[in-house]
Amino acid sequence: MWHKHFHPVSSELFFRSQKTGDPRFGEISRCISKGTPQKSSYLIAGYPDDDGITLNSGRPGAKLAPDAIRSRFYKTSPSSFHQEDLQLVDIGNLDTQLNLEDRHKEAKTAVQSALENNHRWIGLGGGHDYGYPDGAGFLLANKDSKLKPLILNFDAHLDVRPTDKGLSSGTPFYRLLTEKDLPAFEFYEIGIQSQCNSKSHFQWLKDHGGKLISFEEIMMSGQTQSQYILNQLSELLVKRRPTYISIDIDGFSSAYAMGCSQSWSTGFIPNQIFPLFNILFQRLNVQALGIYEVSPPLDQDEATVKLASQIIHQFLGPIG
Repeated sequence: MWHKHFHPVSSELFFRSQKTGDPRFGEISRCISKGTPQKSSYLIAGYPDDDGITLNSGRPGAKLAPDAIRSRFYKTSPSSFHQEDLQLVDIGNLDTQLNLEDRHKEAKTAVQSALENNHRWIGLGGGHDYGYPDGAGFLLANKDSKLKPLILNFDAHLDVRPTDKGLSSGTPFYRLLTEKDLPAFEFYEIGIQSQCNSKSHFQWLKDHGGKLISFEEIMMSGQTQSQYILNQLSELLVKRRPTYISIDIDGFSSAYAMGCSQSWSTGFIPNQIFPLFNILFQRLNVQALGIYEVSPPLDQDEATVKLASQIIHQFLGPIG
């Protein structure tokens, strides 16, 4: 089975309202340990692992995020924007008894197989090192695409550190941009904050064909966050290109996402950035969504967990 290294999560996470006419996502979702999901399902997979964060000297806690996000998301209600026949399947959490390199390999294989079988992938970190297997699996599944695949990373950090100190949460896009066996792709880093990145890393990204929309230019534009970014990305939205969207929760302001390994007062504001997410989910063929670095022990009133849950909710049913 392509998901043999993912283990089912507790049935207690699947909330049931037990009220007529008031279903929740916990009631319409299926948890599987064997068999194959139906065609065109949205698959939720967890990476309960913060070893990559620790390698990057970040604060641990993100290994608890997948189940915490599930617990909150499965309490939310399907809205009129969600399709009646929406298929949502939870394949469980990745086996963390494997070494870190093998965890990434198994995740990459699972993502590739899922997308090749016409599913969509929702990866819940864990550290942002899992941006590599989510991205690599996405690229391999689209190696024969007529439209060049697109990767959008919403983040405060570039995450283009070399792998000489291990497969840390700072390395995913270094790996994606340097591995020879991966298909070519177009890459944007969005919301990158200057205090989080070195000059050499900015130059490395440019030298390797990555494109940048910094948080400083967004902030100084005088436009809402969505308006400015949408203007910069407008040419990408003409065709439904295969797309992977990576969201490191530390790209959001600490007022809304204090529960992460590193947070800053500056960053995305949900009411300003969600309109952009909505347009991206509508106009692009977003096959994979990853949400990383949520850290429940550092959270307050589940604010960050709820934010991650709302992003998933919007992905499943963008507002038409």
